[in-house]
Formats: sequence, structure tokens, C-alpha cells
Amino acid sequence: MKIIKKYSKEIEKEDAHGGSGSRKLYIEDNEFSTIQGMTYGWLPIGNKYAWHNHEDIDEIMFVIKGTGIVKDEDGEYRYESGDVFMYPANIFHEIYNDGNLESEFVFVRIHNTK
Repeated sequence: MKIIKKYSKEIEKEDAHGGSGSRKLYIEDNEFSTIQGMTYGWLPIGNKYAWHNHEDIDEIMFVIKGTGIVKDEDGEYRYESGDVFMYPANIFHEIYNDGNLESEFVFVRIHNTK
């Protein structure tokens, strides 16, 4: 087999952002080309991934389930299932679950080579 397969049941769930949410790290830094990481994240009702940035890392967030608010220095933006957000490197942002169920996301972080 030339492709790489990982089994979700074998990847441990861990705390994310100081325990405000949790995640499974599917791809680790430098494991695959320019990918810094790929995670599946959970954010419980009323919790947030507080203000943070990713130094020299671009991040893509795909919303699997839930609703809430994404903030950056310019404003607030609603999220819902199916939405995609792209965070350029070094941009501070926050994700807050103000919905009525736990939010779920896929995050892909890419080394910014610019």
C-alpha cells in the first residue's frame, strides 16, 4: 500500500486550547509535505477557542456541526455547518459556540512559505 491510512479509533482524543474543547490530531507537523497539522475538533456549548494565532501557519476550518461566532480584529462572523473559514498566518482569531449543541470542525494548518 502506497497510501497512508490512519484509524480514527487509534487516535487519542486530547484537550485543545487549554481544555475549552478537545481534538484528535490526524496529521502531525512535518508528517506530510507542508501540512503543519490536521485535527478534528469539538467545542462544547458555551465554550470558546480563545484569542490565538498560528505563527507562520495558515489555517483552514471546515464546520461539520453546530453554530457560533468567529471573531477577528475586524469583526464577528456567524458559522454554521458546511461553512469554511480561512485564517491567514499570524491573524488573531477566536471561535465561540453560542449554539444549542456541541460544534465539530476539521482544521488543516499549512506552513506559510511567503
